[in-house]
Amino acid sequence: MLDVPRLRLLRAVVATGSVRAAAEALGYTPSAVSQQLAALQRETGLRLLDRAGRGIEPTTAGRTLAAESEPLFEALTRLEGLVGDLRAGRVGSLSIGYFASAGAAWLPPVVAALQAEFPELRLDLRMTEVKLPDSYEPDVDIFVERPEWTPPAGSDVRHLVDDPYLAVVRADDPLAARGEVPLAELAGRRWIDNDLNDGACRRVLLRACAEAGFSPEFAVETHDYHTAIPFVATGIGLTVVPELGIRDLPPGVTTLRIVAPAPVRRIHVAVRKSAAQHPAALRAADLLGEVVGGAARG
Repeated sequence: MLDVPRLRLLRAVVATGSVRAAAEALGYTPSAVSQQLAALQRETGLRLLDRAGRGIEPTTAGRTLAAESEPLFEALTRLEGLVGDLRAGRVGSLSIGYFASAGAAWLPPVVAALQAEFPELRLDLRMTEVKLPDSYEPDVDIFVERPEWTPPAGSDVRHLVDDPYLAVVRADDPLAARGEVPLAELAGRRWIDNDLNDGACRRVLLRACAEAGFSPEFAVETHDYHTAIPFVATGIGLTVVPELGIRDLPPGVTTLRIVAPAPVRRIHVAVRKSAAQHPAALRAADLLGEVVGGAARG
């Protein structure tokens, strides 16, 4: 088994580019760092560092080993946090994954209630639309169902809501007075993109467009709903946004329903199997259901 402290030193040297800087950062002497790295090279049978003038240069093997050890140190950080919680007598931690529009609309009251009911609970909230380590699996995950989706193995999955997509157009657009528009009529329009990456929300929309017989022509690429919507007012084009992602519309724009077909994203919450007995995880899922149900009734 590889020596973890030596791997930590290798990561520090690769990150700083210097044995001396790594030693200062981690509280070692430069000679101790050099000795430990030499031991790691013997341990792995790999040449991890080369001399470069008066300094060192990581080899390809050294950079690869440092990069691939990242998930290990992320896991160790989580374990150290857990030990700290247990030592301090806290009840533990709860991780919640979410996407932006759901987080803004639903999480504030859910988190407030959780903190009131579990005052010693440590919450880890992470937006899953950004790139996260493949090893990251939140205890509670709010997510959009992908086409051809199957439930996560062993998870308790609850459907929260079906969120329809709306077309956002200028108020003086001829479509604005109609209230709804067949999706195929948007085929000849210029669109403003609004998705962070090729995620579930984009796939739901593009699949509906394909069903209507076209692929959208994106005139401008933005990466979030609240940037895309003001672009509509300039006349550049229209954008299509899930209803949950629309809050206050700027002057001069309005929305209309899309039909034939109506793109809809199905939103669920999943409690991971390992958190099935965690009272705060179960309460978080219940609270989400209450908040979403209250919003729908409202």
